[in-house]
Amino acid sequence: MKHLVKKISVIILCVLILVTLVGCSGTGGAGSTSLDEESQTKIIQVGTWKTAQTIQPFYYDQYIEGNNQVKVLPFTNPGDQKTALLAGDLTMCGTTLVTAITAASKGEPVVMVSNLCNKCSALVVRKDTGINSVADLKGKTIAYVPGTMHHVLLLEVLQGAGLDPARDVTLTRIDFFDMGQALAQGSIDAFCSGEPYPSIALAEGYGQILSYPYFDDSIGTINAGMLTTREQIDNNRILIQKLVNAHVEATEYLNSNKDQWLNKANEFGTDLQVLEYAVDNMELAWDMDDQFIAQTKKLAERMKELGVISEVPDIDKLIDVSFVQQARKELGK
Repeated sequence: MKHLVKKISVIILCVLILVTLVGCSGTGGAGSTSLDEESQTKIIQVGTWKTAQTIQPFYYDQYIEGNNQVKVLPFTNPGDQKTALLAGDLTMCGTTLVTAITAASKGEPVVMVSNLCNKCSALVVRKDTGINSVADLKGKTIAYVPGTMHHVLLLEVLQGAGLDPARDVTLTRIDFFDMGQALAQGSIDAFCSGEPYPSIALAEGYGQILSYPYFDDSIGTINAGMLTTREQIDNNRILIQKLVNAHVEATEYLNSNKDQWLNKANEFGTDLQVLEYAVDNMELAWDMDDQFIAQTKKLAERMKELGVISEVPDIDKLIDVSFVQQARKELGK
């Protein structure tokens, strides 16, 4: 009997320890921040890609206020960033508008708090193949990544040229990193992706730009933004504001210092010649004005029409402009 009581006591103790440990994770994604005990510095984890058009978080540390340090975690796609954000591993991350809209349409508690970049996409074909218009893609094989901004742009440009994506072309899923090699080898006839891959195809001589497949003025060139969660806003609003302020200042600095921008992007492994090709097709951004919101609403409607989402989410709930509005006041922008 004593042995049984002792065993039960041990089990209860273990459960209490586990509950205590879980409770220590806190609210608002405490896994996305940590404290350096020696310096008493709060370390804030932010996600982004290692590309020229999503570079701003790598400069947050220069502008973040208070006893804070930003640790940037690089990702290769927006979906993984969003997953890490929802898991509580990130305080904020980059994402495409398509990914954000898709997440919101599924009821996921994501909130966009600033713009990140515009433009940055291109439809590329193999050089000297006689493909001179989108209509010439009929019967051809085109590489894409499903559920991305480039996927939506590709569907839009094909339909605009009178091509049925399901019948008139063959869409094949290939990772962005492998599209160039597949095009150079002749495994595909075209691909739609973001920079720097279109400009790499140009610089290395095996590809040519068929189209910068942006929507008309109703949607324009919107592309990506910075995402957080509703829980982070409820529990860490001051911190989110500091991050947005840092984003604004980093964006303004890089837009005013092109050489610094491209040299930093070169450190990610992209050749400067490629970046020079790409620079006119990239636009760093932070503001979310009435036009941005209207264009995002149009994008969501078009995504439903294209079958990418089944329900249009509440865009006014997805986008919280209060942070960029406050940044404008505090920074005099």
